[in-house]
Order: sequence, then structure tokens, then C-alpha cells
Amino acid sequence: MRSVRLRLLVLAIAPLVLLLPALLFLGMTRWTADYDALLIAKVESDLRIAEQYLARIIAGTGDELNGVAESLAFSEALSSGAAAREAFFDERRAALNLDFIYYLPASSAASAAAEWPVIRRGLAGEPATELDIFSTADLTALDEALAARAAIPLLETEAAVPTDRTVEDRGMVVHAASPVRVSGQEGVLVGGILLNRNLDFIDTINALVYLNAVTGGELQGTATLFLEDVRVSTNVRLFEDVRALGTRVSAVVRQAVLGEGTTWLNRAFVVNDWYISGYLPIVDSFGDRVGMLYVGFLEAPFANAKQEAILWMIAAVAGVLALSVPVFFLMARGVFAPLERMTQTMQRVGAGEFSARHGEVGREDEIGQVATHLDDLLDQLEDRDQKLRDYADELNVRVEQRTAELRDANAKLEDTYKQLVMREKLASIGEITAGVAHEINNPVAVIQGNVDVVRETLGDAAGEVETELDLVDGQVSRIRAIVGKLLQFARPSEFAGYEKTISLAPVVEDGLVLVDHLLSKKQIEVLCDLSSTPFVKADAGELQQVVVNLITNAVHSMENEGRLELRLTPEPRDGVAGVALVVADTGPGIEDEKLAHVFDPFFTTKQAEGTGLGLSISQALVQRAEGQITARNRDVGGAEFTVWLPSALAEAAAE
Repeated sequence: MRSVRLRLLVLAIAPLVLLLPALLFLGMTRWTADYDALLIAKVESDLRIAEQYLARIIAGTGDELNGVAESLAFSEALSSGAAAREAFFDERRAALNLDFIYYLPASSAASAAAEWPVIRRGLAGEPATELDIFSTADLTALDEALAARAAIPLLETEAAVPTDRTVEDRGMVVHAASPVRVSGQEGVLVGGILLNRNLDFIDTINALVYLNAVTGGELQGTATLFLEDVRVSTNVRLFEDVRALGTRVSAVVRQAVLGEGTTWLNRAFVVNDWYISGYLPIVDSFGDRVGMLYVGFLEAPFANAKQEAILWMIAAVAGVLALSVPVFFLMARGVFAPLERMTQTMQRVGAGEFSARHGEVGREDEIGQVATHLDDLLDQLEDRDQKLRDYADELNVRVEQRTAELRDANAKLEDTYKQLVMREKLASIGEITAGVAHEINNPVAVIQGNVDVVRETLGDAAGEVETELDLVDGQVSRIRAIVGKLLQFARPSEFAGYEKTISLAPVVEDGLVLVDHLLSKKQIEVLCDLSSTPFVKADAGELQQVVVNLITNAVHSMENEGRLELRLTPEPRDGVAGVALVVADTGPGIEDEKLAHVFDPFFTTKQAEGTGLGLSISQALVQRAEGQITARNRDVGGAEFTVWLPSALAEAAAE
């Protein structure tokens, strides 16, 4: 931050940029918490309305049944016989929207009183109304249609407690009993309403709480009655016209409401969306928690409203910042404009434009005086620079003339040196070639002649040593081939190799046989990994010469013992499939400064031994086969040579 203007702007704007977002964050945090608390208070109020309506249904059912029990019509029905009594019950059941009503005399009510606390209290002379859970057998005994209506298939619900049940066949019933003391008879009048699939009951709750907002409007609320954790009456939709009967509440809500007996007031995932939800435990006449009453409204509209409010506040703060920054810039511009002009002038001078000047800045204060003095200094600098440039131009002309002369002389010297080195090498190679041809071919001819004499002398008995004689013939031929290769290295244009598709594994194995006499003289362990590799296109004799040369060098590098490793592996290079032959030893390796020259002609590390042509000839043979040969020192000690050749298929594809 080198600009004074920028520093002052930062000092002026930083408090605004930092404090406003911090205040915005704190305000949004507090407002969001209050907003969420308001939603929870809203759903808690809705839950209390639903609870009061359910309590009114329970109390109203008891009051209506008690009125029937005390009515004259009921007294007359009891005295008129069974048919009149059933007709009276049918009429009252329809009028009061009850699902069942029956009279139980005191003489036969003992078992029912033992089973149901409501009936027991009714026989004791106290009207009672509670919510009870009826089994399938209980419902069937009352009416088979009630049992069929109560049965609700269970639907698989995410996050619910796992269950093996497939259907909820129990019924949640508003169970009422009123004592009967008329016409000299004592007993109890029992009635009730089945809440399973009682959509009028649940829709009435929803209408009371949400003013029928489920059919439209922003506040989309729902209500549900649970038997344990199963929705037995609900206006929550799976689809547009399909209610979510048989779906189940999540395990978390079940544990909090049914397990711990607490009222759940929080957001919850209901079937297919998030709702601000309230769950209230329902207790039966035995005091057990048997179900839940739920109300909730869709969270999405409120979340969207909250998000819009937050975005509006962020936009307002951003607008304040966007208006404040330009104002600060305009105020600072008049003060720092002359300084910026001087800065630009210095930048132009630094870039080589020595004639740059900022001129009159229109100020007579300290900034104007500095601007005038700076122009004077730039005039002096330009004058001195021009003189230096003149001196430099004259010096450059002289240097260029001298450099051109030296460049020409150096080029001639390099050409002369290269020609001399090449002539010396060619002369040496020619002399060595002539000596090899003369000194080797003559004894080879004698050896071959004597082998032929041995065959003729032994006649049929030569068969016992035919293998050895053939081996001598082969090696004599190989000696002649090596002499030819030496001549080929000296005059490559006069020779042409015969290539064919071969496998490298037999070539390596034959090479080991040829150097066995060297290996047997030392305690050298040979490790071979000649795995199956692609075929290559090359001259087998030339490659065998390369293998023998590499193995011989490796053996000579080790004293009396060591380990020789030979590996054949498929290895692509630069996207071309090929085969790599690795020859490694455990000798002392090659000195780093000599490693780059091991393939130079006549370069040898054996001093008085050898001609230094082995690796040079090997490199020439490998390159003739479109391959590469490299050398390196291994981290574990010893030298490693790698011969890479393209596969025959890759070479054919390239052609």
C-alpha cells in the first residue's frame, strides 16, 4: 500500500466497510432468532387451538351421550323391547354422528368394566369420556365395517422407526360411557366415534386453525391425528388428491413425544416438505401415551420472506457503500491529482521517456514548488543522458567491429579443429580396421581349416563332438561378423544389415552361453527375468553382439564376485510400444564425469585394455534398429545399461 491517497481512502472507508457489515450481521442474527421464535409461538398457539377442539369433541360426545341416557325417549325404548331399542339407537347414532352406541346392563357389564376404565366409571355412576385404542377384535365385535375402516396400510417412510408391520388395524376411538338409572334398570350406555379416516374431524381442526388455508393462500397449514406414529387421519397430501394416510412420523419426533412425553415445537420434515410443526402427546383412559395430535404450516413461504428481507438489507448496505466510495474519491481527487501527475511523469521517465514533463500543475503551494523543481531536475537528467548515449554509441560501434573479427576467427578455428579431429579418428579407425582384418582373419582361417581337417580325420566318429565343432564354426563365423561390423562402423555406407522380426529372450540366452567361460571364472550370480515381450525388427547377430558386449563389460567391472541382472520388460516411450533390455551389475559403477562419454569412439575406462569401440559399435547397432541405449549409475551401486527397441508392430504401424 504505497499510495498516500489509497492509505487515506482506506482510513476513511475502512470503518464504514467493516462496521456496517458487522452491524448488519448482528441485526440479521437477532432478527432471524426473533423471527424463528415467532414462528414457534405461532405453531404452539395453533396446537393449543387443535387441542381445545379435540377436548371439545371428547367432552361434547360425553355430554350428548349422557343426555341420551337421561332422556325419556331412551327410557321408553328400554321398556319397549329389543326391536324398538335398536331403532332408537340407529336414530341417535345418525343424529349424533356416532359410530356405535349400545346399552350394557349392570348384570352383564362386569367383564367390560374390567377391560375399560370408561365403562367401569359409568357403572359407578360417573359419566366418563376418553380416547381409547380398540383392537381389530373389539371393532369387529361392534361392527365389521368399523374394522374395515380402521385398517390403514403402512407406507414406507424415510427416517421412521423400522417396523415389520404392513397395516395399522387398530382404531383410535372417542370412548364415552354414561350411567343408566331409568325404568328400574341399572346399567351403562356406551357410545363412541372412530377417528381413523375421520376426515371431517381433521379438516374441521385445520379450518379452525388455518382458516382453510390448505386450499390456497400463503399460510399453508395441515393437521394430523397419529395412532402411535402412524397417520390415521390427516390432510397432509402425498399427491394432490391423495392423503398421506399410513405414513409415519420420524424416529426423532416419536422418541420426544411418545417416548419422553414432551411437546415438539420445531421445524420437521412432514412427508415431502419442511413444516413448522407442533406435536402433542395423546393419552388414553389407562394413562398411556397412545398417539399424537399434529398441526403445522409450510416453512417455505416464511423462509422465502426471511431470505428476501436479508437480501434487501444486504442490498441496502451495499448501496450505502457504493454511494460512499465515489464521494470519498471525488473529495480526494483534487488533493492528489498533482501528485498522481508527477508519479506518472516519473514512471514515463523510468520507462525511458526522458523528455516527459508534467508542466504547470495550477498550484502555488508546496506541491506546486515540488513539481517545478522536479521538472528542472529532469531537464538536467535528459542532458546528461544524451551525452552518455553519444559515448555509448561510439563505444558500441568499436565493440561490434572487434566482436565480428573475433567471431570470424573463432568460427574458422572451430572448423579447423573439427576437421582435424575427424581426420584423426578416421585415420585411427582405418588403421585399426586394417590391422584387425589382417591379424584376425588369418588365424580364423587356420582355425576353420583345422576344424574341417578334424571332421575329415574323424569321419563318422566326429558325431560325438559335432556339437563342439558346430560351436567352433559358429564362433568363427561370429569373429568374421565382428570384423565386418568393425569395418561397418568405419564405413557404414558400404554395409547394410539384414533385419527380421525376432524375440529378444533367445538372443539374451545365447549371449549368456557365449560368455559362460567368463562367468565361470568368477563367483557371479546371474539373475534373469526374461518375461514375454513383443517382437522387434532387427538383426539377431547384431543384437547378440550388443548383449555380449554389455555382459562382458559388466563382468569385467566386478572383481571376483558380484551379481549380474538381466531383465526384459515391455516399455512404451513417447507413445511408441517397445521392449527394454536392462543389464545391471554390482561393480563400482562409472565416474560421473565419464558417464556422458562412454559411447564416444575410443573412450575406455580400462586404460591399457580394449580399444574403446565396444560401446560405440553397440550404440551404432542399436540406433540402426531405430532404438536407444543409455547408461546410468544405480542408487544401490553398480552400473546399469538399458537397450530400448521399438516393437515390430509399432515400427510397422509407423511405416
